[in-house]
Amino acid sequence: MAISFLHPFKYVLPSQHSPYTSSSSCSELNLYLLRLNRSRSFSRCSVLSSHSNPKILKSNRRRFGQTVSPYDSDDIVDGDEDDESDDDLFSDVTSLLKLDEFSETESQFDSQNSKNASEIRYSGRFSRRSNRRTSVGSSGRRKEAEKSTEKRFHCLSDELELDVRWLPLLDYLTTFGLKEPHFIQMYERHMPSLQMNVASAKERLAFLLSVGVKHKDIKKILLRQPQILQYTVENNLKPHVAFLVSLGIPDSRVGQIITATPSLFSYSVENSLKPTVRYLLEEVGIKKNDLSKVVQLSPQILVQCIDSTWTTRLSFLTKELGAPRDNIVKMVTKHPQLLHYSIEEGLLPRINFLRSIGMRNADIVKVSTSLTQVFSLSLEKNLKPKYMYLINELRNEVQSLTKYPMYLSLSLDQRIRPRHKFLVSLKKAPKGPFPLSSLVPTDESFCQQWAGTSLDKYLAFRQRLLLKDFAKNFGEAVQIGVFCILVEAFNIWASSVRLRVDQMGTMAEGWNNAGVR
Repeated sequence: MAISFLHPFKYVLPSQHSPYTSSSSCSELNLYLLRLNRSRSFSRCSVLSSHSNPKILKSNRRRFGQTVSPYDSDDIVDGDEDDESDDDLFSDVTSLLKLDEFSETESQFDSQNSKNASEIRYSGRFSRRSNRRTSVGSSGRRKEAEKSTEKRFHCLSDELELDVRWLPLLDYLTTFGLKEPHFIQMYERHMPSLQMNVASAKERLAFLLSVGVKHKDIKKILLRQPQILQYTVENNLKPHVAFLVSLGIPDSRVGQIITATPSLFSYSVENSLKPTVRYLLEEVGIKKNDLSKVVQLSPQILVQCIDSTWTTRLSFLTKELGAPRDNIVKMVTKHPQLLHYSIEEGLLPRINFLRSIGMRNADIVKVSTSLTQVFSLSLEKNLKPKYMYLINELRNEVQSLTKYPMYLSLSLDQRIRPRHKFLVSLKKAPKGPFPLSSLVPTDESFCQQWAGTSLDKYLAFRQRLLLKDFAKNFGEAVQIGVFCILVEAFNIWASSVRLRVDQMGTMAEGWNNAGVR
């Protein structure tokens, strides 16, 4: 701030020898004060502010114990500020004069002003101190709460640059079972998800719970798609749920679909999801009545590059097996996961296995059309053991699988072996090939139609068989474990013997050398 005086004024205070200090010179004193006032009227100063806002004046001035903002309010006019400055100047001059005639009056005036000023300053100090205590107290409690929360996430603080503003959200997400390793995973997948306001996060997760998502599945969803915390309810979550309902998805299944495919919310309804549905109906050939079932069986189909996956698998199955397009559409309708399976590691190895057991391409097409899940079954743990049991125990031919392809989907330990052994124990099993049709009905129907006994008797037999198989497998495992322990013990003993022999050889060599000397 630059200050320039329009009329420089220099006043000289009277000394003790000045005539104005005499009691007989009141008129001269009055004349002096008159001249002083006149000179001050010409000493008005013009204030030139270097700031763009001319209101930023006297930024540190205080009123009633409060610090005034650098921007003075509009109700304070320049005249008041000038008067206040004049009073301060006059007070300074008169206090330095020390005149006898004005000593009593001035002392009363100064004491009154100083009293008022001290009251104002004390009031200001008390107000500031009380405000400071309140702010310090609240900030202290807030800091203590933050420190206690930080202690809960001390490992997270070591791994990440933890922002204290994230703590309320992290504390809330722990109610869904998330722990520090999960937060690190969320941070690595999508760091901004941890910067969300806790109120917004509560609103969005509450909506997911309201449409059928289970509380225990929230953790799974957040780990796979942490961005879901940033999706607003009105503009994102609700439109996507409405889209699922429009496909015929029952309300009871909406939550399961969201849990299976939380990335659904990151795709535009109009620009991505609806075009995918049109492609399934118009290009693939799925019937509209089957669309809801297809989506429920494989929600991931909505977020796939369906055009490329469908084209490549249609081409492969047509060339490899000579499968008609209608059969392939039925495969996709029954088991839409077919579009997810790798051709090299999923489809082709299982086709080659079926060929290796004597099936022709036409048989493979028939089996895979009826039981498309065959492409998802493990070769070593499922298909091969069932085939060996079919040939060696049930004494059936491979052609029986074209009539009863469901055999490949049944459990060997829970369904196939118990029913076969139960009929054998009752001496009701045929001498020729075992009828695969006896494996299809429910347990109750099997007991009535094939075994002719009660359900409880069959269930007890199956339980004993399972325990026997478990004990056998466990015994084999124990034997293998004991054998391994014995082998390890033998190796340790052999190593110690070799070490001892080496030590004795060294000692003998030393004795021989000593004898030669």
